[in-house]
Amino acid sequence: MVAINCRGVIFQDIQAIIFDKDGTLEDSQEYLRNLGQKRARLIDARIPGIGEPLLMAFGINGHEINSTGLMAVGSRRENEIAAAAYIAETGRGWLESLTIVKEVFAEAEQILPKSIPGSLFKGSQEVLKYLSQAGIKIGMLSADSTTAVQNFIKYYQLNGYIQIEMGVDDGPSKPDPKLFLQTCQKLGVKPLRALMVGDSPIDIEMGRKAGAAGCIGIYRGKVEAKHLREADVAIAKLEEIKVL
Repeated sequence: MVAINCRGVIFQDIQAIIFDKDGTLEDSQEYLRNLGQKRARLIDARIPGIGEPLLMAFGINGHEINSTGLMAVGSRRENEIAAAAYIAETGRGWLESLTIVKEVFAEAEQILPKSIPGSLFKGSQEVLKYLSQAGIKIGMLSADSTTAVQNFIKYYQLNGYIQIEMGVDDGPSKPDPKLFLQTCQKLGVKPLRALMVGDSPIDIEMGRKAGAAGCIGIYRGKVEAKHLREADVAIAKLEEIKVL
């Protein structure tokens, strides 16, 4: 066990650190924005007038995407349900609405295939290596699918540093603490010996509900970190995580 120091906040007796993926290790914002816009346009082509409200629901405004919005932090299933709810408001049945969404989402992904993961944030691999060499167990817990998480780790050759990778498929979604608890169990550590690191309030909420040793928010390039006010500490880059 080691002590971790972030901007003067010290976490004692840490055995593991669990990282979010999108916005924390992977710069996926541009792809998510493009995908959300394509989904909204395709649905609007079938049901005129629904595109703009959907973009707002996805957290997309022009060339910007809300880092705390649905596209950025929600699972695929959560995005499907939100889109289907807007369609259902037009008078269509729920099953029909879900069918339309599934078809459109599949079409959007064919048009915009994610052939390679988004960029790995600068310095991330070095930090993971540094923590791993210090004897800290590392897990990755994302709202993305497990397959996407595995592809990201494989593409950037992070297998040597990350012991457990978990995504959201058909089970619970963030901020359900079960996800954090399951990751800790697979790592073989107790929650009070593990830290959660993420860029979203749902990462912080999940860690707190699960009884994590602490929650570290990362706000990468943003001027303010008000959305991370519930974190024990907010940092601008992962290099601020120091082993004492």
